Amino acid sequence: MKLRSILASLAVVLAGCVQAQSPNPVRDEVILEMQKAFQGGNRARLAQLLPQAQGHALEPWAAYWELRSRIDTASAEEIRQFLAKYQGTYQEDRLRNDWLQLLGQRREWDTFAQEYPKFRMKDDREVRCYALLVQAQRDPNSLQAVSEDVRRNWLAQRDGDDGCTLAAATLLATKPPVPHRLTAADAWRKARQSIEAGRPRAAAAALEMVKPEALPLLTELNASPSRFLNSKVFAASRTRRELVGLALIKLATSDVDNAAAQLENKWGPQLHPEERDWIWGVIGRQAAQRLNPEANAYFSKVERDKHLSDEHLGWKVRAALRAPRGTDWRNVLEAVDAMSDEAANDPSWVYWKARALLAGNRPSEAHRAEAEKLLQSIASPRGFYEQLALEELGHKITVPAKPAPLTDEEKKAARQEPGLNRALYAIALGLRAEGNREWNYTTNLHRAGGFNDRELLAAAQYACDREVWDRCINTSERTKAEFDFEQRYPTPFRESVVRRAKDIGLDPAYVYGLIRQESRFVMDARSHVGASGLMQVMPATARWTANKLGMNGFRADQLNDRDINIAIGTGYLKLVLDDFAGSMPMAAAAYNAGPSRPRAWRNGPVLEGAAWAENVPFQETRDYVKKVLANTTFYAAMLTGQPQSLKARLGLVGPRETALPAPNGDLP
Repeated sequence: MKLRSILASLAVVLAGCVQAQSPNPVRDEVILEMQKAFQGGNRARLAQLLPQAQGHALEPWAAYWELRSRIDTASAEEIRQFLAKYQGTYQEDRLRNDWLQLLGQRREWDTFAQEYPKFRMKDDREVRCYALLVQAQRDPNSLQAVSEDVRRNWLAQRDGDDGCTLAAATLLATKPPVPHRLTAADAWRKARQSIEAGRPRAAAAALEMVKPEALPLLTELNASPSRFLNSKVFAASRTRRELVGLALIKLATSDVDNAAAQLENKWGPQLHPEERDWIWGVIGRQAAQRLNPEANAYFSKVERDKHLSDEHLGWKVRAALRAPRGTDWRNVLEAVDAMSDEAANDPSWVYWKARALLAGNRPSEAHRAEAEKLLQSIASPRGFYEQLALEELGHKITVPAKPAPLTDEEKKAARQEPGLNRALYAIALGLRAEGNREWNYTTNLHRAGGFNDRELLAAAQYACDREVWDRCINTSERTKAEFDFEQRYPTPFRESVVRRAKDIGLDPAYVYGLIRQESRFVMDARSHVGASGLMQVMPATARWTANKLGMNGFRADQLNDRDINIAIGTGYLKLVLDDFAGSMPMAAAAYNAGPSRPRAWRNGPVLEGAAWAENVPFQETRDYVKKVLANTTFYAAMLTGQPQSLKARLGLVGPRETALPAPNGDLP
């Protein structure tokens, strides 16, 4: 009944904008069936169902799915008719993106040039590279400006898509040479990055641009870098040096110490300084990701940090934080100073640079002043390093004042926005991915400049009122000057969560901090690995936990029941927390990545919790731990009304004392 009521009210709002009819289970089923047909590539079924979707609130989605499924055979006129009919919608812009991709692949540059200026999202790197290529071809005077943009997009490209590869190859082949255009050095750098990332096809595409005759050697070194390094004799040349470098990089991904020994004892003197520094950066990163105690020493062999990528420099900071004899603050400072401006302004590196400036017994007044300025630039309750910066400045985490209440006019404007209503309708119907995309598009790009802070707060409140908590949180988080803590940190199901947490001796703030990160309070959330519900519990873990808790007759299909999910999730979290002697960062890591990994990650020097969290090898788990702990600290401030300390929750992390056996050694 509640779902039908929501759909009815949304359809009424949409009626004046898109001729939506009142919700009808049969018509809703048509939309759901079309989505399944689109996912299955069933063009005939989509064409058959489309007439039945006319006039439905989600008609733009139905029309998009049908035309997108056959865009390769549709005429330009038919595509333009769709774009005109659904002008201003997410579906119009998404189809234009799809069409631009196809036009680029077909090299239909005249039509591409006509359509690209109308593309609003600008979120497709391949399409951007096609656009840059068109600009370079039509305006030779723009080559110098275009080349840097192509370089940035190409080097950031994960796989070998056609657009950036084509643009890079074209600029590399441009005659006569243009100042600052792409060069052979960029192609070799792309090859290095690709080998390190395990993308041999992208490496081969880069090498084909500058030295195609060396492709068989690339295949050999990929197959066995050790054999390649031991058996090949090359004439002295750039190609020889670079291939040796690629082989060392490949070797470092599987045998980091062997690669370091080969570089140190045999190949280092034969390489160009920039190449040698890059390979030391790769070796340092690979060692740091394995928590190898030699990682900081490997990074110390780099002569010029400017030769490294921002990714390498970030791992140099992490290795320095975990140095066996205590944090190497000099390496921290050198690494952050060598980063690009964009990377160095990330709150994580701002914080650690400030800490490096303050390190030692007697930091200079200049260093103190610079550190304070850095900390003040990020200090706020908004995130992990922002909260830590507040504490470094002598402040605890408190709840900020609420912004001025939304006016009736502001609330009405959000309720009458067609894109928001289509998004909520889709979500209510079970099309969450589609609804999220339309919601985000509407708040970001529906009009020039996107929503301002007040409009974002109104949209977030609309989602909160509909209990669409993930859109509520995500939208409110995007405000810059306004901070509505009740939107950003909602407390749904408060009675159930608080009662259950207190019954088993858990901090309710910790439970809320974890749920906010796991599911954003979406009760039917399901991860790609099969975790379910508010607390995202895996079926096998749930069965083990239910057995431990004495919940007889438990079935995995009960995980979408709110109270059962909370009982199982909190029960497992409590067992994990006990296993790690109350360490919140390690328990959060265990909840996300399984308990065996943080048991290994804790071995090594005793670290402050923030440094340990920053050194978690998996990016997903590293971000997860930081966000759960920051969430927890803010929720504690809300729930208790008292100032809170993130540092106290992080504590220290180090090897388990041998006298303290794991109480739950069989944790799944």
